[in-house]
Amino acid sequence: MNRNLRFHTLFITALFLLVFQGCSEAAPDKPFYGPDNGTLVIAGGGKLPPVIFERFAELAGGFDAGIVIIPTAGSPDNIDTSRVREKWENAGFTNITVLHTTDPEEAGKTDFYGKIAEASGVWFEGGRQWRLVDAYYGTETYNKLHELLDRGGVIGGSSAGASIQGSFLARGDMSGNTIMISTDERHQKGFGFMKNTAIDQHIDTRDRWTDIQEIILEHPELLGIGISESTAIVVKGDEFEVIGAGDVAITTEDIITGSDNDNLYLVLSPGENFNIKLLSNIYP
Repeated sequence: MNRNLRFHTLFITALFLLVFQGCSEAAPDKPFYGPDNGTLVIAGGGKLPPVIFERFAELAGGFDAGIVIIPTAGSPDNIDTSRVREKWENAGFTNITVLHTTDPEEAGKTDFYGKIAEASGVWFEGGRQWRLVDAYYGTETYNKLHELLDRGGVIGGSSAGASIQGSFLARGDMSGNTIMISTDERHQKGFGFMKNTAIDQHIDTRDRWTDIQEIILEHPELLGIGISESTAIVVKGDEFEVIGAGDVAITTEDIITGSDNDNLYLVLSPGENFNIKLLSNIYP
């Protein structure tokens, strides 16, 4: 990462702060980006530090709260639900349900999605995000996930489990994870827990800092969020906090086209809090 990009951060923030202040009186209460209720924990992959598990537990109601882990993004041949459970038990959680299917019909059955209705938190494991779309998009499981947020629960995820939370699905093409925009429209749709966004991950270890520009230039109405490994953003409404070990890169069309450096993006570091509406004066 080119660290001199930080030089531009204060300038960009100040510029959009002026825009935000000029239109804040007209801003509605309904969030434009984050969920109306509930919280998101969106992690960039890799080995997650304890602080991310701890924050997820806190938001779910404690380590004894009922949580659901969904490993469906993983390769079907390599998903071991007992190992998934063990991972989360080792992190301190005591009330764990692992839900996995590749069949949308099963995802529509009460004895499957009912576990989500009883939970206060859901976490999506990593893999390929299109597998989550194929299994759950438009099913009653999908509806129950949104209902969990509506009642104030928390949804988290890492790697593919991060990208699926956006409204536009980055790297959703079945033929490979280097393709930013799938040729199949089904795999361009995320679950939309975080509205009007496209979310990328592993941006530090895989040098993906600017990859999301392709999506933003094609869909300038979106906010691009890139998250480093061992890092997460905790989203409440239109604000988020960066936690963990690495940085987060924010990309908009204005940032891309308004600079003489086409690698420009806004960098946020652990401990920083940010109001996403500073980046836009467009409200629903």
